[in-house]
Amino acid sequence: MATISTAVRPLFRERAFKKCLSQNQCTRLALLRTHTTSRFSTSAVKWNTSASGNGSSTATGTTTTTTTRIRTIPPALPNKTIKTILNTTEPNTPVKIQGWVRSARHQKHVTFLEVNDGSSLKGVQAILSGGEGKGLVAGTSVELDGKLVKSLGKEQALEMQVSSLKVIGTCDGETYPLQKKRHSFEFLREISHLRSRAKTASAILRLRSASAWGFQKFFESQEFVQVHTPLLTSHDCEGGGEVFKIAPQTSARALEQHLRQDEQPKETTLSPSTTPRTAPAPSEFFGSPVYLTVSGQLHLEIIASALSRVYTMGPVFRAEPSMTPRHLSEFWMLEAEVAFLDKLDSLLDFSEACLKETTRHLLEHCGEDIEFLNTWVDKSLKSRLTQLVEEPFRRMTYTEAIEILQRSEEPFEFEPKWGQGLQSEHEKWLAGTYCKAPVFVTDYPAGLKPFYMRKNDTPAILGNDNGDGQKEDRTTVGCVDLLVPGIGELMGGSLREERPEVLKDQLQSFGLDQDEYQWYMDLRKFGTTPHGGWGIGFERYILMVTGMDNVRDVIPFPRYSNHCKF
Repeated sequence: MATISTAVRPLFRERAFKKCLSQNQCTRLALLRTHTTSRFSTSAVKWNTSASGNGSSTATGTTTTTTTRIRTIPPALPNKTIKTILNTTEPNTPVKIQGWVRSARHQKHVTFLEVNDGSSLKGVQAILSGGEGKGLVAGTSVELDGKLVKSLGKEQALEMQVSSLKVIGTCDGETYPLQKKRHSFEFLREISHLRSRAKTASAILRLRSASAWGFQKFFESQEFVQVHTPLLTSHDCEGGGEVFKIAPQTSARALEQHLRQDEQPKETTLSPSTTPRTAPAPSEFFGSPVYLTVSGQLHLEIIASALSRVYTMGPVFRAEPSMTPRHLSEFWMLEAEVAFLDKLDSLLDFSEACLKETTRHLLEHCGEDIEFLNTWVDKSLKSRLTQLVEEPFRRMTYTEAIEILQRSEEPFEFEPKWGQGLQSEHEKWLAGTYCKAPVFVTDYPAGLKPFYMRKNDTPAILGNDNGDGQKEDRTTVGCVDLLVPGIGELMGGSLREERPEVLKDQLQSFGLDQDEYQWYMDLRKFGTTPHGGWGIGFERYILMVTGMDNVRDVIPFPRYSNHCKF
C-alpha cells in the first residue's frame, strides 16, 4: 500500500487529467502537487492505493483509491484559553489571558495572582510588579497582557510576567463567599450560583463534560445514531406512576388576546361548523394527559426498528419525594437501543465495553482533575477507575445474588428474599464487599419488572409454598442491573419482548390500555426483531468517576423535593 499526502486546496482539477494519465502518472502528479501547494494547506487528504485486502480491490483484481480527509478546525474565537496557552506556548512569548482571580497575595513591591478561566484546574500564576495589582481580591475578573516565563516555584512550570492589567469586573471582597480555604459541600450548595468557581465543582463539571463526550465517541465508534427523544410524553414508561403531569398556565392577558383575535372579522367566510378559536383549558391542551418523560426508551424502540442502533441523552423527571443522596427529581439519562440483539450476554458485553471505554477516555484526558479528586475527595478513586477499565465485570443471576445475601453474616435492615427487590444496602454490599468490583445481576423475577421485558424461555421454577398451598412462580425476565461499589445500581437494561402474543398478554396482565399501546404492538406486527437496550443514570456515573457522595453535588442545578432554585 502506498500512502501519499496532498493538499486539500487543489490548484487544478485532477479528474480531467486522470482520463489521459496512467495510475503511475497520477501518483507522480499527486506527489508534485503535495510539494507545490503545501503552503496553502489547512488540512490534509490521505490517498490510499491498494490491490488487495479490506475490500479495496474488486473481484477482478482492479485497484481502487480511497480518499480520507484529516481536517483541523481553526480557532473561531480571538483569545486562547489558559489551558491552551500553558500547553502550547513557548517561554518568553507574549500572551493575553482573561479570567477570574482565584487568590491574590500582596507583597511590598510585587503581587501574585492565581487567575483561572475554568479551562483547567490550576490556572496560571501571574506576577505584577511596581505596585500594580494592589487591592485586587478573589472573584475579580481581569484581562492580563504579558509573557510566559519559566517558574522558579515548584507548583507550576510556567508563570506570567504581567505588563498590562485591565480590571473587567470588580468584586466586593468583604461579602464574596469563596475564600482561599476549603468549603464544605453543604455550604457550596447554598451558593450554587457561585460554586462552579470552586476547584472541586469546576473539576466535576469538566469531568461531566468529558464523560458526555466519551460516551458519544464510543457510540460513534459503534455506528450508533443519536436521537432526540421528546420531554413531553403520553405514557409512563416505567409504570411506577411517579410522573409530573403537564398543565399549561394561561395568563389573563394572553387569554384576552386570544379572545380579541377571535372577535376580529375574518377575510374568509367560516362554515357554520367551524369552532371559534379560543385558548384551550389547561387540562386539555393536548386533548389527553401529558407528562414529563421518565425515560426515552419506548421512543428509541420506534427508531431502532428502522435505524438498528440508536441512543439518546437528555433530562428525565421522577416525582419522587425521596431525599436520599442518590435521587433527584430531574436528572440526565443515557439510553441505548439495539435491534437484532437476541442474547442477554451480548447486551452485557456491549454495556461493559461502553463504560470501560468512556472511563478510559477520562483517565487519558482528565488526569489533572482526577488526581485532584483522588487527593481531596476519595483517595481510592484512581485505583477504582483503573480496576474498572482493566478487569472484567462480575456476573451473577438474581437467584444467585439472593442466595449469597442470605448466606452472609451482614446484619441487613431488610431481609433478602426471593421475589422482592434488592435494597440499596444489598446492592452496595454485593458490589463493594462481596465482589469488590462492578457486578451484573441478571434475570430478575417477572413480577418486579415492567411489561416490556422479555420473559425467559426457560421453564418457570416453582419455589416454596407461599402459604396458601400454591407454589411460588419463579418466572424470570431477561434483564440486568449493574451494581458498582459505593453507589449500588448504575445501569438497568433488558431484552425487549418482541413476540406479539406474549406482549399482548403482558399488557393485559399489567392492566394497560390495549388501544393506547397499539403503536407498540405494530412494531411487533410489521417486521419485528429481537432487540434490547439499557439506561444509565448519568449523575450516578459522575458520582462513580469523581468519588463524590451526594448526587446534588455533581449536577449544576439540582432539583429535588421542595427545592427548585433558579
